[in-house]
Amino acid sequence: MNTYPLKVAGITRDLPIIPINDEVKIASFVVLGDTELISATAPLLAEKLPEVDILVTAEAKGIPFIHELSKHLEMDRYIVVRKSVKPYMEDVLIHEVNSITTQKQQLLCLDKHDVARIKGKRVALIDDVISTGESMKALESLVADAGGHVTAKAAILAEGDAANRDDIIFLEKLPLFK
Repeated sequence: MNTYPLKVAGITRDLPIIPINDEVKIASFVVLGDTELISATAPLLAEKLPEVDILVTAEAKGIPFIHELSKHLEMDRYIVVRKSVKPYMEDVLIHEVNSITTQKQQLLCLDKHDVARIKGKRVALIDDVISTGESMKALESLVADAGGHVTAKAAILAEGDAANRDDIIFLEKLPLFK
């Protein structure tokens, strides 16, 4: 199996290169369960963020990272946007998105309690990887509908052309493979 040696925050991971369609392969970065990498990258990204009131991520891969990041920023709460409406959710805001890694339409859902936490706040959108930016755009729209103000979009990695953007904060580049 071909791999890509990712170096971030003094840590190296050999990422398997996998096809996502007939034309593109990605280096599969799965941060879930990687305590060492999450612990090393969170303080570095925390230093790069502007002052924000709350952090927001979409479930699921961003959750352990946003948890650690919120600790470094001394925040007592963060928001996880759900990918389906749960029975406990009330007055749900919903946006749809297509992501490069899921390759199908997904829902992004916020209930009224999280909407209240976002309203009028400076929000940082956090993810493990930013690639096409479609997930970030959907999160940004959702936060705007909730009355929040996105002041930062950040991730551990920027994949492909995302690494050339000047509106995101990231630690390292991740190439796409043809």
